Amino acid sequence: MPAPTPHSSPFGHAPDGRPVECWRLESAAGVAAEILTYGGTLHALHVPDAAGRSASVVLSLPDVPAYAESPFFGALIGRYANRIGGARLLLDGRLHRLPANDRGHTLHGGPDGFHHRLWQAEPLPGALRLTLHSPDGDMGFPGALDVSATYSLGEDGTLALSFEARTDLPTVVNLTNHAYFNLAGAQADPPASGGQGAAGGGILRHMLRVDADGFLPVSTESIPWGPEQRVAGTPFDFTSPRALGDGLRAPDPQVKAADGYDHCWVLRPPAEPAVPRTAAVLHDPGSGRTMEVRTTEPGIQVYTANLLDGSLTGSGGRSYGPHDAVCLETQHLPDSPNRPEYPSTQLRPGEVLRSRTEFRFPHLAGGGEPS
Repeated sequence: MPAPTPHSSPFGHAPDGRPVECWRLESAAGVAAEILTYGGTLHALHVPDAAGRSASVVLSLPDVPAYAESPFFGALIGRYANRIGGARLLLDGRLHRLPANDRGHTLHGGPDGFHHRLWQAEPLPGALRLTLHSPDGDMGFPGALDVSATYSLGEDGTLALSFEARTDLPTVVNLTNHAYFNLAGAQADPPASGGQGAAGGGILRHMLRVDADGFLPVSTESIPWGPEQRVAGTPFDFTSPRALGDGLRAPDPQVKAADGYDHCWVLRPPAEPAVPRTAAVLHDPGSGRTMEVRTTEPGIQVYTANLLDGSLTGSGGRSYGPHDAVCLETQHLPDSPNRPEYPSTQLRPGEVLRSRTEFRFPHLAGGGEPS
């Protein structure tokens, strides 16, 4: 049986007045994804729990103006995910100055990055292909860049995101998605006692495993100091599953400076570079939901929604506070354009950037807690 083609419905208008569409993909496993053309945003990801009850596991907002003012909720991020130190990069001997939008540095492509753009949608069987043209000099980055981002939903419920990018001049590119995950259900009622915020009681009890032996310590401005540090013996050791709350409470200067985790883990090298391997496994004991993140990327930024302050109200009417969700952003390492020792993010004419990340839900097939 062929995979169903996604269908769309109106979702208001972009700030420039153009209409925004919401596209829905569905699978036989009961997983459904809703994607906005504004920002390429993953607006909802409905996943059954261990008892078969469905809920969206990503934080969402009610309308486009709320997304436009949000900290990258569910959006596609580019041209450069994470930070570029000093809002500048040197490429082939030429200095390119970028807009500074985070303490003197460039964050997630600048103030008008891909998260604010209206992407063109092309429905395909079981998938939605989004395309965007970024002109030469866009947010200071060199080269005209053509990007495609394809969301696909497998019959087993796996949501995949595949990027391709091409340029007409040498440039740097680092693409990701900025979904805020809460496997308890983003709009679930908080527990009667305990819990951190409104979204299912927060993610303090979520169990996380990260397949990485090192992470990048950062300055107080979230710029990497330099080489990776071993995670062993630190609150950054998630080589075996542990509760996020355990690490968030640790008296560690890196955790305290960020009010949680906002760090890049350096993933173990893949056996085959073009084949996604496991980067992280997230599990919510209360719902029984498990999500495995697989990627071709060398790093994963774990961000525990430290700066959510209750001022944003979700689609279900609940406000979002600190640690109500966790972002698992697969990507190249931060500040790579200024760090020749890091894996390169350069893209040159004639080359094609290809990247793939998969979000799998093994509990749907009877898989238990991560080990």
